[in-house]
Amino acid sequence: MTPAGNPGSGRDWPEALCTPVRHLPDHSHLRIALSGGMDSVLLLHVATWLYAHSGQISAVHINHQLQPNADQTERFCRSICRQLGVPLDSHRVTVSGRESSDIGASGGGIEEAARNARYQVFEEILAPGELLLMAHHGDDQAETVLFRLLRGTGMAGLGGMPVTRPLGAGRLYRPLLDFSRAELHGWAVQHGIEWMEDPSNIDERFDRNFLRTSIFPLLKSRWPSLISRMGHTAHSCREGDELAAKLAEIHFKQCAGPSGELCLSALGALSLAEQKNLLRWWARYFRYQPPAIADWPQVLEDFLSSPADREPELRGTGFVIRRFRGCLYLVPEFTKLPAGKPVLVPDQALSWGGWRLTLAASGKPKTPAPEIRVSTRAGGERIRPAPGGPSKLLKNWLQEKNVPPWERARLPLLLEVVDGHEEVVGAGDLWVSGKYCGEAPASGWRIVVERECN
Repeated sequence: MTPAGNPGSGRDWPEALCTPVRHLPDHSHLRIALSGGMDSVLLLHVATWLYAHSGQISAVHINHQLQPNADQTERFCRSICRQLGVPLDSHRVTVSGRESSDIGASGGGIEEAARNARYQVFEEILAPGELLLMAHHGDDQAETVLFRLLRGTGMAGLGGMPVTRPLGAGRLYRPLLDFSRAELHGWAVQHGIEWMEDPSNIDERFDRNFLRTSIFPLLKSRWPSLISRMGHTAHSCREGDELAAKLAEIHFKQCAGPSGELCLSALGALSLAEQKNLLRWWARYFRYQPPAIADWPQVLEDFLSSPADREPELRGTGFVIRRFRGCLYLVPEFTKLPAGKPVLVPDQALSWGGWRLTLAASGKPKTPAPEIRVSTRAGGERIRPAPGGPSKLLKNWLQEKNVPPWERARLPLLLEVVDGHEEVVGAGDLWVSGKYCGEAPASGWRIVVERECN
């Protein structure tokens, strides 16, 4: 614990510090992310002074169980919240890879795992209308920008941490980004704030600590206004990224098909920089992290010009970009399909490979529930799309419907068992036999097929 004299009443908090905390986005409840460190404890004091009368303020502490004083820090956070009359929501998390020594220049390892665990809790607990305040300051922003620069980031990364963004069902807000660590430390000492030091903050095996303790002091001695300069750079990069996103949105409207796919002929009319910008934006639009690609020209050349019998693709985290009939499709990574051929139980929805399948009675059926099995294509299946019309090979019918190959392989087939034989009565949401669809299905039973992403 770091003592700093006698705690102040809060009545003399500087207006410069109060102003950004006073002017927050609309919210129904205010949460303070409380680590126990100097900056978060200071933010808690100021926010409590400004908002305690509303009764709509609380703190949240994440115990990563990584440091020797982790439990002591949690107790300290409980104590300071009791003193201030602020409810505390404390969560213990188990950080994946906590025994690993992979904490160096890769930028991953335990630092990133701890951050992911922390933000996962925040996402889970924030309710609609709630605002989470985080105490990141100008030094944190500068460290983030330099760290990302060293990792080879683009303009979005050099924009650093945004002041606000959606988080779970609520929002995250950082009111202290315009202040340096030195300014906040001065106010904390002046007002007698106590806080806990994280012993890992001096461990230079961690990349950010190395930058904080060894690199930034040297840079600041040469350029005293470094933190504010890097803050301006981050702000300019964020503006540039916003403009690039607006341009990509315009190009998306020019290139997009009815299902969000990109038409290659329209994409090919753009410059290389515009194509790259659009593909990155497209991934973010579907809430994926854009892939880090060293050779964008070759990737785009493969998509635009490789022979029709080739199947070029670009893999990202959680998705694949694939080409099909003159268009690019962003396809989520598929979950493993269930084994066997499950049978639909009346009025019980079955989750199956991203689909929700239900067998429901239509009125008062006169016959028992049919045996409807769910499976994928095995080859040779036939369907009769139009009542009384000719039957067709399912394979050929799916090709006529322009169903991409990766969807054909995972399409749920609904198989009615009659006298021991299986007859196809449905193919995903593309077709269901008249026996089991419509206002008055002939069988008295209706099959409802939905994509779970809907």
